[in-house]
Amino acid sequence: MATQAQTATGTNIAQLKQSRQARGLYYDAGRRFVRNKLAIIGLVLVTLLLILVIFADDWFIALPLGREPKPLIAVTPYDHGFYGPTGAFPGKDYWLGTDLVGRDLFSRIVFGARVSLTVGLLAQLIAFTIGIPLGSIAGWKGGRTDFLVMRLVDVMSAIPTLLLAFLIMARLGAGFWNVMFAIGLTSWINICRLTRAQFLSLREKEYIEASQMIGAGAWHIIRVHLFPNSLAPIIVALTLGIPTAIFLEASLSFLGVGINPPTPSWGQMIGRDGVANINYFWHLAFFPALMIAITMLGFTLVGDGLRDALDPKMLDEK
Repeated sequence: MATQAQTATGTNIAQLKQSRQARGLYYDAGRRFVRNKLAIIGLVLVTLLLILVIFADDWFIALPLGREPKPLIAVTPYDHGFYGPTGAFPGKDYWLGTDLVGRDLFSRIVFGARVSLTVGLLAQLIAFTIGIPLGSIAGWKGGRTDFLVMRLVDVMSAIPTLLLAFLIMARLGAGFWNVMFAIGLTSWINICRLTRAQFLSLREKEYIEASQMIGAGAWHIIRVHLFPNSLAPIIVALTLGIPTAIFLEASLSFLGVGINPPTPSWGQMIGRDGVANINYFWHLAFFPALMIAITMLGFTLVGDGLRDALDPKMLDEK
């Protein structure tokens, strides 16, 4: 009985130590992130953008009731025109002015945030769906498989990202889902390289060799050891990839092959009326461009903060 009790106690102590070790890793990373003032500023900016996206209208109430959503943060629907001033400058009645059709610019910028962030997130999801499996296979298998995957990456890298996305959009046509698909197809290259590099580095570790010696299969090693230990740089890549996708969507919409009007997009708002009338109607291009800059700044600061917090070489002395 005493031996069984000692064994159980030893097992519980080992499990407790393992739990504390795992909790300490993420706890220390969280402390480093919170102490990074620039990362907190970026997190505040991203949170405010997410609030704009979620509460632009009352879709979460309208969908269960089967009615059309009504604006909450936005003053009016994004496609609602006024019989009043067109191209009005910012003022008491229209905070950011109106466009040349008489639509409230503030409402269009708020709904444009929903389009841009949704495209950025879903495009990154497509990129990860393609890049992580290819990078994992190349890094684990090596040899001919690695050679074929990396040659495909080299071919894709030889074509400028914006040009490749433009060619895809020229073939598919403008539209929300086509933009998301085109950006996703051109954004997986860096994810693939990152995953491959992580797998190549980790597969030579002693615990991987020990797992192979006790008969662990390839899928078990990838799922239990390689992928979890590669997760930190992948999370950072996701955070930094979102603003890149948003900027690419804005570029495509600026060129006229992105989001179809009247659905608002920051790049579309800059390209269609903003640049053509920037000498007089300065507000048409200034506020959408400002929102793109704030969004990219917020996600970049968060990504840099996560990279510093999750870097195992950065030890917390306190």
